[in-house]
Amino acid sequence: MTRAYDWIAHHARRTPGNLAAIDVDSGRRLTYAELDDRVSRLASHLGSVGVERGDRVAVLAPNSTDVFEIQFACWRLGALLNPLNWRLAPPELEFIAGDSEPKVLIHDREQAALAASLPGLKIERGGDDSAYERGIAAASRLERVATPNLDDVLCLLYTAGTTGRPKGALVTYGMTFWNAVNIGMAVELTSSSTALTVLPTFHTGGLNLYANPTFHLGGTVVVMRTFDPGQCLALLSDPELGVTHFFGVPANYLFLAEHPDFERADLSRLVATGLGGAPAPLSLLETWARRGCPLMQGYGMTETSPSAIVIGADQVIAKQGSCGLPVLHTEVRIVDGEGRDVATGEVGELWVRGPNVTPGYWRRPDASAESFTDSWLHTGDAARQDEDGYFYIVDRWKDMYISGGENVYPAEVENAIYALAGVSEAAVVGVPDERWGEVGCAFVVLRPGAELTEAEVIEHCRERLARYKVPKSVVFRDQPLPRNAAGKVLKRELGER
Repeated sequence: MTRAYDWIAHHARRTPGNLAAIDVDSGRRLTYAELDDRVSRLASHLGSVGVERGDRVAVLAPNSTDVFEIQFACWRLGALLNPLNWRLAPPELEFIAGDSEPKVLIHDREQAALAASLPGLKIERGGDDSAYERGIAAASRLERVATPNLDDVLCLLYTAGTTGRPKGALVTYGMTFWNAVNIGMAVELTSSSTALTVLPTFHTGGLNLYANPTFHLGGTVVVMRTFDPGQCLALLSDPELGVTHFFGVPANYLFLAEHPDFERADLSRLVATGLGGAPAPLSLLETWARRGCPLMQGYGMTETSPSAIVIGADQVIAKQGSCGLPVLHTEVRIVDGEGRDVATGEVGELWVRGPNVTPGYWRRPDASAESFTDSWLHTGDAARQDEDGYFYIVDRWKDMYISGGENVYPAEVENAIYALAGVSEAAVVGVPDERWGEVGCAFVVLRPGAELTEAEVIEHCRERLARYKVPKSVVFRDQPLPRNAAGKVLKRELGER
């Protein structure tokens, strides 16, 4: 067994004065020495209230640097971080917390009422007079530090649950380490990098793209409480902050591009603008490339920690639409329904194997067994590979529908719709049809002032797609498309409507 070494303690010894973290909302700035001290005292405080190795420490709060303090405090105790999605409805949270059974629940003041119905000793955070801050201030440094191995579980992350009940993916120390190595190399992270975190930290993207990899190297992590396009553009433009790395889902980049400040924002210091979570329309890639920020599409999921495939900045235009090549310490293949490798260019299910892949699911041996074949993780995503070896995510395998005996991947239809001027968002789902079995229904959100008719959308698609791919109906929405915390459109919800 290989030991999991403490990144924060290491940087506190070697570069104690280097800036580790900035909390945008509170203005708090922590050097590695200061972060190390807070982590040690927090671990001591959690230990004093009964947290032991293997216990779950749940967090119910918007983004802050506190989330990473809690993560590294769990590291020193051998406990499991269990971030909870505060956007969920009470019954959904009660299911997850009932499944994970946290010993302690650290919650924001705004979530106090929601936290009250959940298990675990409550510790309120938010402000210098909070129980969280008082606990850190009163505690001494932790004397006995756990020595976890890379195979031990660091974090319990519940999947978004776009279908059925969410499952708790086991995220090990090794997965977190190998992701830091894999993505750190791919996007040129260094100890001088500054990464801006906007994705929710109850999600693998908020934790690991690129916050944890930046901590691994001793760089600076800037944390926004919640994503705001105008504030985000201001932070990216700030020369004193010097943000070099940013990761978002397509919705983030879409809202940034539509903001009035986008064209005059100074993006010159950005080394990498990463993109993932869902397929991106080609028009969005072109918009950002024009600003000198090629969106480095990647592919991953909670179960792969998350990075599995990423494209280099120099190939974004040449291989437009591709998520790239596998990261260094990961294997990827595309298989048919029988688990056999498909030919180049054919669509199949993506499978992933490597030290960055989860060993399974919390208390779900059935789900763990169903998700693997000879240690290959079944991702549930449809993909193809070109003659140069580059991967393209076609769509969610489950989102595919069959119309007149032909497979239709909604992402392809959505890309065609996005080419229409005035379209802000688009999603296509399969709906029952007596003649064809299933046909497409397009949900479209227009930009302010834009006008389109159903007939115009359908005719536009007819000019660009095979007949069986053309949606039979179009629904225009005044509100943004429903999305989960990972930025994925909730197509099941659209389909039910």
